[in-house]
Amino acid sequence: MLERVLSLRSRNAQINEEGDEDADESKTRKHVSFAMRATNHISKIGFLWPCLLFIFFLILADIFVHYRNIVCLSSSSSPNDSFYSRFNLFGIDGLDSEFGLLGVPWCRSKHGKTVEWTSKDLLKGLEEFVPIYETRPIKNNMYGMGFDHSFGLWFIARWLKPDLMIESGAFKGHSTWVLRQAMPDTPIISLSPRHPEKYLKKGPAYVDGNCTYFAGKDFVDFGSVNWGSVLKNHGVIDPNRVLIFFDDHQNEIKRLKQALKAGFRHLVFEDNYDTGTGDHYSFRQICDQFYIRGGGHSCFKDSDEARLRKKRRKFWEKAADIDELCGEGEVWWGVKGQMRDDFNHSNKAISFAEHFQNSRFVESVLDVYWELPPVAGPSLTHQTRYDPARVSSPIVEDGRFGFFQRIGLGKLETSVFNGYTQMVYLQLHEET
Repeated sequence: MLERVLSLRSRNAQINEEGDEDADESKTRKHVSFAMRATNHISKIGFLWPCLLFIFFLILADIFVHYRNIVCLSSSSSPNDSFYSRFNLFGIDGLDSEFGLLGVPWCRSKHGKTVEWTSKDLLKGLEEFVPIYETRPIKNNMYGMGFDHSFGLWFIARWLKPDLMIESGAFKGHSTWVLRQAMPDTPIISLSPRHPEKYLKKGPAYVDGNCTYFAGKDFVDFGSVNWGSVLKNHGVIDPNRVLIFFDDHQNEIKRLKQALKAGFRHLVFEDNYDTGTGDHYSFRQICDQFYIRGGGHSCFKDSDEARLRKKRRKFWEKAADIDELCGEGEVWWGVKGQMRDDFNHSNKAISFAEHFQNSRFVESVLDVYWELPPVAGPSLTHQTRYDPARVSSPIVEDGRFGFFQRIGLGKLETSVFNGYTQMVYLQLHEET
């Protein structure tokens, strides 16, 4: 009996010792470092871990960019700021381009040349122009040029330094004033059905003392002027030294041919309407072709483009949905297959083949095609009309709130930024 008791005690002691060893081992396992376990885990996934690390840092960078934009936006008290920041957080508002399906079609030049100026030149010019713009005589230029195009015309004229400036379409004279600020001593010729002085009876207007007016009773259309005789009277020998500014809402390919006939090379078109919009046939419409990057469209109502257009139409007034873009027979070029002219008083249906040939003709005479970018992103200007994803990147990009305020753009009324329509500068090939 005693031997049995001693045998049981001995067996229990062995079990307890083994249990203590197991307990000590488990405690040791609990104290294995986190780094060691992470190393073991990484060794299991092998070559995949650098890829996962890279993706993690990309996500962090994207969150930082969106957060920075929201912080910049929140410093303004406009009710639109919360609207933009809320949607920008989720990346669905279109401040960053998701319009890649449609793109931004630019006319292709004959030899692939581009303008001499850079983005730095535009920024520098913008700082100089803001205080000039604040002195404009026509503060409310409704139905005329806003800030973006006023800056573009001033910048191009000042850069080119022409011997003569010609404008077709003057309205109240704001564009004449802009040209004068760019070139104080250069003569101007202004063609307009109604003389700007007529507007003085109702409110602010501008009449220039060093300008020859073909206006009112003396009006002559640009295509009917004997330019050889007019240039000679102004002492201009070389038509290449002349800058032409069109703001007359006429078929732009018609104006191009008339300018070519007179020997002019430097042209600026104020209203370069996007496809499906506007009251005249524009270069943006002409060069919206399938063979050009960003060009060509689909009229299928269940297509990705249709869904994207419908979505963007809710945000931007000038964004055309499929019903606005396409006419009967799935025609989309121009405006529902029409080549509009003369403030839409004339609209001619054209075939796609004719539309295509117009594009090829424009390319054959172009040295440079350059669309003016918007002066600033929509989160800064609070504009709601043009779709920011159908235009070039702005000169002052979203997020640069401090710079926008520092140069004085924040002092201007929001309405002056709503008139952007892809103003374009063309330099024609000299041989043509």
